[in-house]
Amino acid sequence: MLLAGGLGGGAVVPATGTSATSGAGDPTVAPTPTPSGTRPPGPVPPIIDPELSLPGNPSDGLRDWGQQVAERTGIPMVAVLAYGYAELVVAHTTPECNLSWTTLAAIGRVESNHGHSGDSSLLPDGRAIPPIYGDPLDGEGGRMLIPDTDGGELDGDEVYDRAVGPMQFIPETWQLEAVDADGDGVADVHNIHDAALAAANYLCRGDRDLTVPADWWAAIHSYNNVSVYADAVFNAANEYGQLSRP
Repeated sequence: MLLAGGLGGGAVVPATGTSATSGAGDPTVAPTPTPSGTRPPGPVPPIIDPELSLPGNPSDGLRDWGQQVAERTGIPMVAVLAYGYAELVVAHTTPECNLSWTTLAAIGRVESNHGHSGDSSLLPDGRAIPPIYGDPLDGEGGRMLIPDTDGGELDGDEVYDRAVGPMQFIPETWQLEAVDADGDGVADVHNIHDAALAAANYLCRGDRDLTVPADWWAAIHSYNNVSVYADAVFNAANEYGQLSRP
């Protein structure tokens, strides 16, 4: 879960999870998940002005690449397009970050199985239906305690915050990171295009270079500071990197 103070939400992993040594090893010395898979082709697309409603989704230009990656990895194509486009955008806005779509895909899998948590699934436009909400962050069962910050506007809970959407943002963080990635004029936490780009921007905060192992692990732990969670993301990123290669 993205933590507070410019920190955000994610699916809760029990605080009693295994240590980092159970999977990827000590975060300060573990190898970075270098396999990045097939990189999205073509030039970096322009940043979308959220004040404008542009025709079409800019990620549509990645469909040929996305179809191949979806077939190789089993990730829904709409999610692949969201992750790939987010990589291209931050490659333009924050080139020193070196974020790969495989890291976003790994987080998407661990958080919501790419928008397919419970009875939810992704529509062709990227919206998760029905909407995905995490458990109330009430301090019980190993969950963090985060009293309501938005009057229930985003998460429907006026007592505690909940993580929301396919990338599981808590309301406070979504207020900071909300972005319109698909050009429909709306920053929608339930839409994987918008949520993936918001997650990419979040991971690239703090002058991180995600090809540096310590920076990669720090980014993942900032999303959810539980070792078993970070291990799961590492393993998924590595798996997707290898599967997506021709």
